[in-house]
Amino acid sequence: MNPFRNRHAVRPVLVALGSAVLLAASVTVPSTAAAVVEEQPRSSVVLDWYDTTAATIAAGGAPTQITNSRTWAVSWLAAARATRVVPSGVDRGDFQDAALASAVHDALVALIPSRSQELDAALRATLQGVPDGAAESKGVAAGARQARLVLAAREGDGLDPASVNAPFTVPPAAPGVWQPTPPAHAPAAQYGNRLARPFLLNSPDQYRLPAPPALDSARYRADLAEVRAYGAVDSTARTQKQTETATFWLGSSLTLYTEPLRVALARSPHSSAGRARLVALFHVALVDTQIATSNTKYAYLRWRPVTAIRTGSIDPDPAWTPLHTTPAHPDYPSGHNTYSGAAEAVLSALVGPRTAPFQLTSPTAPGVTRTYTSWSRLSQENVDARVYSGIHTRSADEAGLVLGERVATHALRNAARLFGTL
Repeated sequence: MNPFRNRHAVRPVLVALGSAVLLAASVTVPSTAAAVVEEQPRSSVVLDWYDTTAATIAAGGAPTQITNSRTWAVSWLAAARATRVVPSGVDRGDFQDAALASAVHDALVALIPSRSQELDAALRATLQGVPDGAAESKGVAAGARQARLVLAAREGDGLDPASVNAPFTVPPAAPGVWQPTPPAHAPAAQYGNRLARPFLLNSPDQYRLPAPPALDSARYRADLAEVRAYGAVDSTARTQKQTETATFWLGSSLTLYTEPLRVALARSPHSSAGRARLVALFHVALVDTQIATSNTKYAYLRWRPVTAIRTGSIDPDPAWTPLHTTPAHPDYPSGHNTYSGAAEAVLSALVGPRTAPFQLTSPTAPGVTRTYTSWSRLSQENVDARVYSGIHTRSADEAGLVLGERVATHALRNAARLFGTL
């Protein structure tokens, strides 16, 4: 039996959890100081700062994906907290616009100081659209305060590039055991993720997956045969469309999911506070997912298909080469698919599993545009893509979706720890 079947059985629970998270702003607190309110979005400030965050990270971000995910999480968590409680006697929209811009600005300046000039200009542009007065001044102060608090709380969390790529001692070669892969035979990457401090997980191993299929199992033999046939650089089985799928999803998951999250954000009916929570929770879940991914990867150290096919006992082929270069870390589970599983779970919970058609492009597949109407379609393409690239087994891909969904569900269940009582 496949332990990863029926992973969507929890979808109704996810949707209910997501509704609770985003509608938290409709609750009121004692009116002596402030009220938490929900209103329809009235301006482009949320999208402006979403785009500013993406551009800032693209231009000056870290070389490690999880570090950039952390930057998103910290800056938008500060924004979500700053916009949640609106002081009495001020315009709600003006306060939230100023608070969100101030929070994201201050966090990004602290984390990517090389982009300070551009960020300062973006903040001035936002505040020019907010009338002078108490709403603006209190919003700016709230954003600055929350940025300081979140930055301080995450200090030393082990998600800086040096910690992420902490040295790893490769074990002796043996059947099934990960070894550096051709052509570069680079040192293991992302080992340090498993040592980092999560946002919401109780520990990095909280959702560690069961062991991958045994090397002598029918499932593993089928997995390897599929990669050998469809993932080879000179495959005659892989179609042009399948090659396109592999190439389309080859790049950074953070980059590839920036536009789908923006689509969800733009179509959300919630206020600035609700939409800031969407961005914050998405990236908090994805940081924790990447931590959990490395924990499972380095717990089992499953070799990559290229090593298994070239040196394994099942009809070894020393010349076999994958379509795309194999990343420098173990096979199980697929990090692209833990990312897509978590992203699908959060988006399905917070905006629904389906949406109006939207188009997506990829930096690794110039000239290709794909259209989607559901988040699950992105996940399924990620599963297929890593097989067609020749860099993952299907078991590793499917297990990745499950791990990502479990971590995201945990984040949704524990969102009150991020934003206050819901």
